[in-house]
Amino acid sequence: MNRLNRGFKVFSVFASFGMLIVLLQGALVTQTGSGDACGTSWPLCYGQVIPEAPTIATWIEYTHRIVSAVMGLVVIILAVWAWRTLGHIRETKFLSVLAIFAIIFQGLLGAAAVAWGQSDAVMALHFGFSLVSFASVLLLCLLAFEADYTDGKVTASLTKRMRNYVYFVIIYMYTVVYTGAFVKHTGSSGVCRGWPLCNGQIIPPLEGRVAIQFGHRVAAGLLLIVIVIMLVALLRHYRHEKVLVWTAVISTILVTIQVASGAVVLFTGFTLWATLFHALFVSLLFGVLSYGVMIASRKS
Repeated sequence: MNRLNRGFKVFSVFASFGMLIVLLQGALVTQTGSGDACGTSWPLCYGQVIPEAPTIATWIEYTHRIVSAVMGLVVIILAVWAWRTLGHIRETKFLSVLAIFAIIFQGLLGAAAVAWGQSDAVMALHFGFSLVSFASVLLLCLLAFEADYTDGKVTASLTKRMRNYVYFVIIYMYTVVYTGAFVKHTGSSGVCRGWPLCNGQIIPPLEGRVAIQFGHRVAAGLLLIVIVIMLVALLRHYRHEKVLVWTAVISTILVTIQVASGAVVLFTGFTLWATLFHALFVSLLFGVLSYGVMIASRKS
């Protein structure tokens, strides 16, 4: 392992953790309702570099902006470094471009929301693009470690049907994430009392915010089933594909924790720690599934 690769790996690990912090900060801003705590000015806060007499909400929002800006620079450096260091690996250039695009676009969505306001549907994309940027950075990090041992040649021998199912899982999971973000931005979190029933009903009247919340619950429950099906299929027919099997095992564990954490959020009265725990595990799950998709896309 040469010195450049060692430095890149350390930097990529730092970038991955940094992007995870950005994700959690975004969840913190949403949960505490701090999105408007700097007024309508951006990137400054009330037009000031250091806001006068800031409230806790102001610090939450402004700190998120600062960390996001720093991580934007970090991601750009990482992408350029990866392009030069790991450019021989098939996925590197695509992931580098995707990481930069996603973090810039999610930043622009946040800025537009502050300056002009955005619909709940559009703002739900803010978390989604942050998630894509995190996953892209994480995969660049994993490519660096993978290259030391395999030169980026970990492949998978799957049927077209199985490969397409793995792709379906990540697309469906992203849809579930979007519905969860939409629940938060529409203020629909507490409209269903009780769990797993909604207001004591198996299927409540599907109207307004109840429909949004109940729809997310159903989608999250189906995600657990979808991932378990993937695990069973891999264990039955592709047990020799160790990397994909372990990806499915870890994903099953994470999605189970994710579903359980959704119930914990409700039962604890939407406490901050429970909400952040929920955001953490959905981020980790998306990262793990993204790695599985990358491996599945490599044909032996």
